[in-house]
Amino acid sequence: MIYRDDDSSRQKGKAGHSEDEDNDQPKKRRKILHSESEEEEEEDSDEEESQETGRERQEALLKKLKKKLPDIEKEVLRDVLREHDWNYENALGSLLVFSSTGCYYCISATAKVSSVPSPKTQKSAVGKSMFKNTSFKRKRGDESPLNDVSTSEDEEEIDSDVESISDDLDSEDEDSISGNLQDKIIQFLQEASLDELALISGCSIKKARKIISLRPFNTWKDFFKDNGLSIDLVHGCKVVLKERQVVRDLMGRCEKIAKKMTKDVTQVIEAGMGSIKQPKILNSNFKLQPYQLIGLKWLILLHQHNLSGILADEMGLGKTIQAISFLAHLYEKGIKGPHLITVPSSTLDNWVRELGLWCPSLKVLIYYGELVFRQANLNKIFPPGNDHDRSLFRKLRLKYAVFDEGHMLKNMNSLRYRHLMAINAEHRLLLTGTPLQNNLLELMSLLNFIMPSMFSSSTSQISKMFSTRSSEEESRFHKERIAQAKLIMKPFILRRVKSEVLKQLPPKVENIEMCPMSDAQQKLYDKLFKRLKKAPNGEKRELCNVMMQLRKMANHPLLHRQYYTSDKLAAMSKAMLKEPTHFDADPVLIQEDMEVMSDFELHNLCKQYSSISSFQLEKGLLFDSGKFALLTKVLTRLKEKGDRVVLFSQFTMMLDIVEILLKHLDHQFVRLDGSTPMAERIGLIDKYNTNHEIFVFLLSTRAGGQGINLASANTVILHDIDCNPFNDKQAEDRCHRMGQTRTVQVIKLISRDSIEACMLRVGQEKLKLEQDMTTDGEEDGVMTEQMAELLKVSLGL
Repeated sequence: MIYRDDDSSRQKGKAGHSEDEDNDQPKKRRKILHSESEEEEEEDSDEEESQETGRERQEALLKKLKKKLPDIEKEVLRDVLREHDWNYENALGSLLVFSSTGCYYCISATAKVSSVPSPKTQKSAVGKSMFKNTSFKRKRGDESPLNDVSTSEDEEEIDSDVESISDDLDSEDEDSISGNLQDKIIQFLQEASLDELALISGCSIKKARKIISLRPFNTWKDFFKDNGLSIDLVHGCKVVLKERQVVRDLMGRCEKIAKKMTKDVTQVIEAGMGSIKQPKILNSNFKLQPYQLIGLKWLILLHQHNLSGILADEMGLGKTIQAISFLAHLYEKGIKGPHLITVPSSTLDNWVRELGLWCPSLKVLIYYGELVFRQANLNKIFPPGNDHDRSLFRKLRLKYAVFDEGHMLKNMNSLRYRHLMAINAEHRLLLTGTPLQNNLLELMSLLNFIMPSMFSSSTSQISKMFSTRSSEEESRFHKERIAQAKLIMKPFILRRVKSEVLKQLPPKVENIEMCPMSDAQQKLYDKLFKRLKKAPNGEKRELCNVMMQLRKMANHPLLHRQYYTSDKLAAMSKAMLKEPTHFDADPVLIQEDMEVMSDFELHNLCKQYSSISSFQLEKGLLFDSGKFALLTKVLTRLKEKGDRVVLFSQFTMMLDIVEILLKHLDHQFVRLDGSTPMAERIGLIDKYNTNHEIFVFLLSTRAGGQGINLASANTVILHDIDCNPFNDKQAEDRCHRMGQTRTVQVIKLISRDSIEACMLRVGQEKLKLEQDMTTDGEEDGVMTEQMAELLKVSLGL
């Protein structure tokens, strides 16, 4: 499946600039008014009422569908309704179609249809429906022998625990609640974070803050003092505690499976290659590295136990090749597919090339957009991402689904996650080059990926429980589940780093160049800093915009509008009336459009129209940047040494300005960013790798930072760093990878005494902790709490 790069649209003459930018350029006609605190509370209240109305409608649709199809689990019905955007008719139609074949998506393919619950079982449905599905077996293939670890006695014991807590929690009278349960409720109210309290039905953020302010609750009577809190909160606590108990039980079952699997995986790693050999149908001219053969052996072990896995080797260790060798092994064993591989558009050509080089025996179908390349007897499919084709691939009976660049499956709340998990495949393999973070939603999302039969009917509750919204410190419950989830996932994730397995790989040396801004740039930065510091609102969304504006000024003044004053724009708008395309236009409206453009965009506009060509900026202003002054010297030195350069930037407009500098310095270059057509990308990469006269490869960090091989270069220049240091690491590893024969030099350009210095410090701390700063690739522009706090301190807020 091909999905778009994050910077996939860049239009000339318009503000298509930063690939991680949320609020790029403030627009005069879209001003944000900052409300007073009372208005904000009123908005929060209205939002809560709106959300409550939406939930009531959804519950009504769910109830209606359950009445129509009583034999299907309620949570399965909920997932189907969500998949169809809560359209009752569409959801019912899909269920009726798939009920005749016995499967619906990947959700009910692993969920057994239960009998109609009796009134007694309905009483504790909140807790038990989540748990009962954990004993369901796979629809296709033999059941993993690891599942024998959970004996019927274990099931009965856990069922008994859930039944016991359900009976106590379902009590309607607070006087009849046992002392043990009272203690649990008081402990929860005493220790729960703001987000966890907000999970209680009917408990708004405002009420949650009130509960926190009333602490401590040392006894049961403390809660029932005259404090304005309703007894309904106690009943809401019961539901939350019940759901927590179910999650504990689910993870306890998974932990037993993981412990048995850990022994087998440990034996595989310690034994090394052992008897495993390279599949015979692989190209004999290529040999797998010893660590890659161990990876192949690990994948075979997972397959033998009917389990999914995550290959998380560091970037540049050949995850693609290991996956291809595994599919070749399956082919030799008679499992010829069809298999499915989903890839970002930037890595499609690389996958097709590697398949052709390593295993030409496998037949490949490339399918994306409206272009289809078909071959008979296909073993691999690269499917598209529109609604029609998603429906098609849900119906296909695939053997393996391989997901490249695994950040797309790290958030079960995302639409992409639900679409990919709905693909009808017997087994799944996830490839990712970034380590796991201490984020419970991510860990639970990956656990659901690995063991869908355990969690398929519980995703709604899990998502609700672990989708934190505030900056509150994690609760003890969350920390315990994080530790348990990591323990469970250990045997299902294989991660090696280059320093462990590639002893012969040349080193990577990092140099941080602190660049003093030019005099004019420094004055403009200070002026902008003082203006932004006076901004009345310190909310995170506003801080994100503040950081973006400071980042742009720290990189180049022309990313803002400073030199084209309002008077100059008025003169330009009147001169534009001489153009045949604007003779009847309103100069006031022309000026309004100009006012939201940057200096560089206005400079290009002047080059486009002869009537305003005299307003072009002087050439010196195009190069008036502290980074450009240093970059000019660095490039000259590197070229004299015979080095070759890959230069990354977050901003496509910044790449436009760098192009002008390279032409001025007479350096040959090629460029790839999100707007580069897919059909041209592999050609540009080949051109650079084979033509050593080309000195520089310009790349946008998002489009060119993953999945491509540029080992022919030995110097990486990060013109501007990413908020997420792992995106920069991925970019660096385009050169520092297998096939590199020279020491790789990484040069990071940081504007001195600017917001970039703050970003660098935060990024270094994150790298030490091996924690990825993003929770979902789709949430660009979201600022981490640590970054927000650091920015506040830097601005003196």
